[in-house]
Amino acid sequence: MKAYYKITPEGTRDYLFEETGAINDVTSITTSVYRSKGYHEVKTPFLEFFDEFNMNTGAIPQEQMFKLTDNKGRLMVLRPDSTLPLARVAATRLQNKTLPIRLFYSQTVYRSNPSLTGRRNEISQTGIELLGASGKRADLEVIVTAVEALQKIVKDFRIELGHAGFFNSLANKLSCSEEIKEQIRDSIQSKNYSQLGTILDSLEPSETVEAIRKLPRLFGGEEVLAQAAPLFKNTEGEEDLKYLSEIYHSLSKLMMGDKLIMDLGLVQRIDYYSGIVFSAYVEGSGDAVLTGGRYDNLLSEFDAPMPAAGFALNADVLADIMLDSGKSFDEKPADIIVHADEGYEMDAINQCRFYSLSGFKCENSVFTSREEAVKYARENGIKQICLMNDSPETIDIETWENE
Repeated sequence: MKAYYKITPEGTRDYLFEETGAINDVTSITTSVYRSKGYHEVKTPFLEFFDEFNMNTGAIPQEQMFKLTDNKGRLMVLRPDSTLPLARVAATRLQNKTLPIRLFYSQTVYRSNPSLTGRRNEISQTGIELLGASGKRADLEVIVTAVEALQKIVKDFRIELGHAGFFNSLANKLSCSEEIKEQIRDSIQSKNYSQLGTILDSLEPSETVEAIRKLPRLFGGEEVLAQAAPLFKNTEGEEDLKYLSEIYHSLSKLMMGDKLIMDLGLVQRIDYYSGIVFSAYVEGSGDAVLTGGRYDNLLSEFDAPMPAAGFALNADVLADIMLDSGKSFDEKPADIIVHADEGYEMDAINQCRFYSLSGFKCENSVFTSREEAVKYARENGIKQICLMNDSPETIDIETWENE
């Protein structure tokens, strides 16, 4: 029995008319920003080998991937992430290119999210990767590019800044399994303080455990730096805190006001980040619409060690927000429809070509009678009809109605 032939799989949907227009608009706006800054577009296969996403650095949890096999029995996945494939491209086909390499993409990723979470399993993303550049200048370029892309789409948003080093340095001191550490990461990322407290209560009390307990609450403006200083004194985190302060004060010159926030509990779902991390939120979406950061160790997995940073923007969510705001993406109706009387079908098609080349939006009538063509034109907002016969003529639909 064909039980599912009229529905889409969970976490996916069909996009129609205005929805596709909104996604195309988001994509066009963001990619124009990337191009203006010297980034070059790359597209990678939606089907990749599982091994690419199961490395020591940057491994994506197996339960989040859609898997299948090819005709040789090799394990494949639907692309769950764009950064790893672009890292592969940089390490292979672009290995001799002068650094830095600036890449951007606009493509779909596939993630298997838990049921009933409301998250999509098929996500349209745009983003950039700046490969072969490190330091403050590179980090600022990536973050500012993200800000400029968002500013062209939405007015109200906030950027949260953090550093992967804070969580990593504390997690490395914990005497527990990697599985427990990942549960802690997930609790912090989702801001599930109750779950975090339960996990930490099960561990042996220590200064590290208490520091992790405080981490998600270190959120706000410049006062966060003073609150965090005692937690990271004489540790690697102390230098990370100093660097975060530099980035924060540099970005403050963009006159972003309260749009810029420090979040020391900011950790990303994917664990290949090694330095500055950031997320963007907009009103109307509970999840981040943009995530990014520095991942200096990832390219080593492809035998091409180099520093790197980038971000991914969720085009689907931003498109929905644009639609909810009342912005219209309705396509304009055709200017004219051309209808052929019997025997003049090719004349009608040639006339349509003429109108199109002249800059008009024109539809060819596939109806057998003039009345059907007029009825169709009326229902779809087409104002004129061109009749092809021995004496071609163009008539206003409104005039036709009055006859």
